[in-house]
Amino acid sequence: MAGDKSVIEEAFPGDVVGLYDTGTFKIGDTLTEGEEIYFQGIPSFSPEMFRQVVNRTPEKTKQLEKGIRQLTDEGIAQLFVKQPGNIKVIGTVGELQFDVIKFRLLHEYGASCDFQPMNYYKACWITSDDSKALQSFISARGHHIAWDKSERPVFMAESEWMLKTTRQAYPDIEFHFTSEF
Repeated sequence: MAGDKSVIEEAFPGDVVGLYDTGTFKIGDTLTEGEEIYFQGIPSFSPEMFRQVVNRTPEKTKQLEKGIRQLTDEGIAQLFVKQPGNIKVIGTVGELQFDVIKFRLLHEYGASCDFQPMNYYKACWITSDDSKALQSFISARGHHIAWDKSERPVFMAESEWMLKTTRQAYPDIEFHFTSEF
């Protein structure tokens, strides 16, 4: 049964339906006819391992960018981009995910890359009710700020102590350990 594929015109609750997607859908999206239904998405948790993407085939930069975006959209890992320099940092919960990403980028997109370890303890999404306080924090801690794929600021803490002292120093900033807040 699971190996069989067929085209259908109508689906029923409980049916498993595969859709061709070019990046339109995300995990947790719901398709309906007419009704507007919203389910809160599946949260992304702060990764435990961080690596900077090092492009080994500069002539394949577009393929690498596309591959990284699509793989992180699948949920295989999280992508954070640091500025200046458009530095791409991949966050995962395990070492094996880096091997999977590297293999898939090479074999599906023709792009070769390596991963350089980054010394981060935790990635925290940051918000504040005070937009000036948030902008001030981002300016003051710019070398520890990255942006997730939804363009939300993320504080990249290098240690538990750094995270604790930063939270104490900036009481107007909220630090979130999942992307759903």
